[in-house]
Amino acid sequence: MAQQDSKRVSRMAAENGNGGGGSTDGHKQASGRRQDAGEGPGADQNSSTSHNASPQDSEGHSSGTGLNRDAGQGIGRKDGSTGQEDPAGTGPDPRPEIHNGQGNDKGLQHLVHDTDLAKAVNAAPRSSTPQKKISPASKEAKPAEVAAVLDETGSIIPEEEIISGSEVSEEAISQEEREETERAKEEARKSARMKTVKARTPLGRWWNRVQASPDKISLGMCIVTMGVVYGDIGTSPLYLSQSFVAGQGGIRYVDRTSVLGMLSLLFWSITLITTVKYVLIAMRIDNKGEGGIFALYSMVKRFAKWLWIPAMVGGAAFLADSVLTPAVSISSAVEGLKTLPAIQGVFAQNSNLTVIITVVIIVILFAVQSRGTERIGRVFGIVVAAWFTFMAVVGVISIGHDWSVFEALNPWYGLEYLLNLNGANRAGIAIMGTVFLATTGAEALYSDMGHVGRGNVYATWPFIFICLVFNYFGQGAWMIRNQNNRSLWNVENLNPFFQTISPNLRYVAVILSVAAGVIASQALITGAFTMVSEATGLNWMPHLQVRYPARTRGQLYIPLVNFVLCAATLIVLLLFRDSERITNAYGLALTITMIATVVLLMAHMWFVQRRRLFAVIFGIVFLAIQTLFFISSLSKFFTGGWFTTIITLLIFFIMYTWDTGTKVERSQRRHMAPEDFLPALNILHQDKSVPLYADNLVYLTSDSELRRLDTDIFFSIFADHPKRAHAWWAVSVLVTDDPYTREYSVENFGTDFLFRVRVRIGFKVNQNISTYLHQIMHELIDSGTLPPQETIYPKIDNDPQLGTINYVLIHKALMPESKIDTRGAFSLRVKYAIRRVAGSPVKWFGLSAFNPKVEVQPLFVRVQPIPPLKYVPLRKTKRPITLEAILTRKAEQHKADTGEIDPVDIHTLKTVSSDLREEADDAVARKKFL
Repeated sequence: MAQQDSKRVSRMAAENGNGGGGSTDGHKQASGRRQDAGEGPGADQNSSTSHNASPQDSEGHSSGTGLNRDAGQGIGRKDGSTGQEDPAGTGPDPRPEIHNGQGNDKGLQHLVHDTDLAKAVNAAPRSSTPQKKISPASKEAKPAEVAAVLDETGSIIPEEEIISGSEVSEEAISQEEREETERAKEEARKSARMKTVKARTPLGRWWNRVQASPDKISLGMCIVTMGVVYGDIGTSPLYLSQSFVAGQGGIRYVDRTSVLGMLSLLFWSITLITTVKYVLIAMRIDNKGEGGIFALYSMVKRFAKWLWIPAMVGGAAFLADSVLTPAVSISSAVEGLKTLPAIQGVFAQNSNLTVIITVVIIVILFAVQSRGTERIGRVFGIVVAAWFTFMAVVGVISIGHDWSVFEALNPWYGLEYLLNLNGANRAGIAIMGTVFLATTGAEALYSDMGHVGRGNVYATWPFIFICLVFNYFGQGAWMIRNQNNRSLWNVENLNPFFQTISPNLRYVAVILSVAAGVIASQALITGAFTMVSEATGLNWMPHLQVRYPARTRGQLYIPLVNFVLCAATLIVLLLFRDSERITNAYGLALTITMIATVVLLMAHMWFVQRRRLFAVIFGIVFLAIQTLFFISSLSKFFTGGWFTTIITLLIFFIMYTWDTGTKVERSQRRHMAPEDFLPALNILHQDKSVPLYADNLVYLTSDSELRRLDTDIFFSIFADHPKRAHAWWAVSVLVTDDPYTREYSVENFGTDFLFRVRVRIGFKVNQNISTYLHQIMHELIDSGTLPPQETIYPKIDNDPQLGTINYVLIHKALMPESKIDTRGAFSLRVKYAIRRVAGSPVKWFGLSAFNPKVEVQPLFVRVQPIPPLKYVPLRKTKRPITLEAILTRKAEQHKADTGEIDPVDIHTLKTVSSDLREEADDAVARKKFL
């Protein structure tokens, strides 16, 4: 074995002395052809730098490549062994076997590591392992100093000069992961103990069942729920009454009848929309614990194709209104500074001061998103709990002056006011647009369910509901008392929320309201991240770079979305300037989302739950209510609603074109069975006349199919100049819901040159695929599945046991001759344009240092036939221009200029004169005869 390695390295060294070419002239010529074609070293900036370091000769692994091995034999050795020495005498390798296409399996067998990938790294030798000595034959082809280095280190450069790459190690496991593992074990022990404890009372048994279910309740998570779920709905009291007063024409026109009517509409809207529709009905329908319109669509999309329309429109509208939430929540809270007696004059002199403060807060809020908010999630929860408690106390104090406001619990007051039977409704049906502001946080409540758990929402909603009712009714009592207060008639942007609070407590109110506004904005930002991530899973949006700064997958961060949201929020703030104008634009898009949610909930009840009568009743009731809200909110279009409408249409356009383009691409995706691609790859693998492209050629693919091969990869290998390699790899990466999963599976089809790898990693795990692939290669070498690839040449890593590794990513491009309709072609072009700005897997997977090659392959979607050309002969001319005519004219001109007789002409003259003499002699002879 050592002698073979010595001969191989000696041969590589001799080849390097001949210019790095092959061992034969034919190989050199083939290498030259590859360079001429633009695929050789340095031919393309997009090509991998590994082209410059292809040390392996084309004969490097000529043995052990058969496709028809016995099931019991090892891969890569003729004698059936694994090719792995066992000097310690420990016996065979305990690792699971790789499925080699034979054997007695009842299906596809994979090598799956359920433990951390890092635990196997000790079996993979690294640069610290003593290197093999180089035979004297290799030194003869090298200068003396190079031979000395080879003799000492086994490489052509000293070991300390090799660039160090990333390695896997158990020591690299973060403290956070260790704590999370211990926390999960402790929770499992608590759950096991809970099941063994028998309760004596029905209430105790119910509690044990709840705590043993996914809907378990804990005090800590209830506090977190306060900050994550209720921030948006908790800031509505800041601006709802202000919008109501402005819609009535001022406080002087807000009489008792209108206040009771508005409070009645508000109370029953919160009860029906938020409590009944979302908390009691929608939250019982979840997709593996996740809520929201996209999660709902994922459960019903297989029953009706048209359901993508409400889902896509509703999702786009929700994201559009997410732009307004930070602006309206924070600006309305900051404007409370104007009511503080000590600084009223400062704000009166500088009208832009509130805008400046709001801009600063918003910029800071978006800037800290990358660091995660889970660590301060409980602080957020405590602040929100204090905020709701404060609102309830203030409301009760105000209600104490007029307890009659609870007459508004009678729904007749609301209907009478809405229909204007008493003549008190000055806003008409548009009043429902104001009332709707009290329910804007309901959709976010459903979307954020997966972050905190359904049980914690159930446990905390009654407290939230009571606090909201007390505060809204307290503001109503204040408006009834101050209708005739002339000092308030001319107050600009009068806000009843701050007016109900005594001047001494307004400082606390402003601080808490600003904090609540920030927390509400944080909840909407997190919800937007989640919705974009879900849209990506549906292939409605491009794959973006996603980070998980917290332990839970719900707490994610998408840099591009964060930047776009920040920019759009600042545009809204600078465009509308104050909270009253922003409120006039707020809510229109969200009514569309709620209508879409009703449609999808009906579909789930009809198709999945089979409760069709209930689905009809539910649809009639809530579609009527939500449609009323939508019609009333249409009045906001010309006062600012046009902005959210434009954003909604833009987001819908992106999702629709991306989805359509993806469907067109998938329509042409084809898979090849092993019997179709293995023989061709085997021939190419053994063909020494084809230059070696790389030792390992790695294709990153989104296709997780292990039994077959995507035709795109096959096309890439054989198109133009075949890419011969010692091993081809097709690697797919799947992100799991578990934060710290590290697993992989391998299918090699009974070969030692084709490996289909599927890596499953948790959403918190670093996606450094190159490091994990090195480990996988080492383990396959140790098991004898992959032939050894020792190299003496420097590479980007310090791993001399592996040869060169080239990474390839395949992108599609639409060809002019593709048979596709105008809509599909336009969608593809838009998709490819979006893809250019959305980011690259090169960065996500940590491949920038390896200079991967991005190939563009044609997308042929049923190539349309092209009509044949008709041959039209040219018109004949008297003197056609031909090469012979040109040469003749030049020869004649040359003779005329020089006066020389051409040798051809002399020969012609001699021939002619000879013929004339013969004719003359014949004539004389005939005369004599006659």
